[in-house]
Amino acid sequence: MIKLIITDLDGTFLNSHGDFDRQHFKKVSQLLEQKGIAFAACTGKQCERVEELFGEEAAKIWILGDSATRIKHQGEYVFESLLPNALGQRLIQQLEQVADDHVIIACTPTAAYIKETTNQENAKKVRGSYRVVKTVASYQEFQEDFVKVTVYDPKLRCFDTVKHLDSFAEESYIVASEAAWIDITNQGVHKGTTVAKLQEQLAVSKEETMVFGDGLNDSELMAAGTYSFAMKNAFEEIKEAAAFVTRSNDEDGVLRTIELLLALQESNH
Repeated sequence: MIKLIITDLDGTFLNSHGDFDRQHFKKVSQLLEQKGIAFAACTGKQCERVEELFGEEAAKIWILGDSATRIKHQGEYVFESLLPNALGQRLIQQLEQVADDHVIIACTPTAAYIKETTNQENAKKVRGSYRVVKTVASYQEFQEDFVKVTVYDPKLRCFDTVKHLDSFAEESYIVASEAAWIDITNQGVHKGTTVAKLQEQLAVSKEETMVFGDGLNDSELMAAGTYSFAMKNAFEEIKEAAAFVTRSNDEDGVLRTIELLLALQESNH
């Protein structure tokens, strides 16, 4: 019996335009409510950006945002794991040495910060994932701990860049989810561990959980639910890690699969 459904957003729940079929979601959301099934978005996006995306429906869902470093529900944070300031600063210094033309997004509990020198096109791309964005002359002026440090590289070098961060592997969790993105979070904090926290909070088992993903940062997510689905457009490694492969993000794969499985579950009772 499924009690919890968790989906990644970019490349999974959201289509290539970064949007979703809102009428279809409303219909599925009502169905889940009737059946007492919780729905969660597990994403690199800032929690406030997820709330903006889902609008009035946001109050009904669990948000595992900021690369699963925080859990937010009905406007309240119920979990947060931060990267210590000194460690974040060392990571940023290393990233600045690797390249000076990728975008470093330093996320704190209050905002996502990018350099003042970031060009308009890259800043717009950042705002697609972060609602509260501020500019800064230097990251060194931060006193706050970091929610995470993210790299956006329009030149698609992240699989190479990540190799320069090997010395930080013991102290933090680092993943290049695709060629354009790297996420760095506190040690041992990723989609798998944060989903486990939510499962514990809701008293839901892995066998009662359905998950959807596409990127290389979804491998732990795939292990968190017995009903694990990789999108047709997913990386091969994620397809191999998943129990099933479903339609692509541009074919409304997540919502269609949910409807199909709930109908099957119904007919088996």
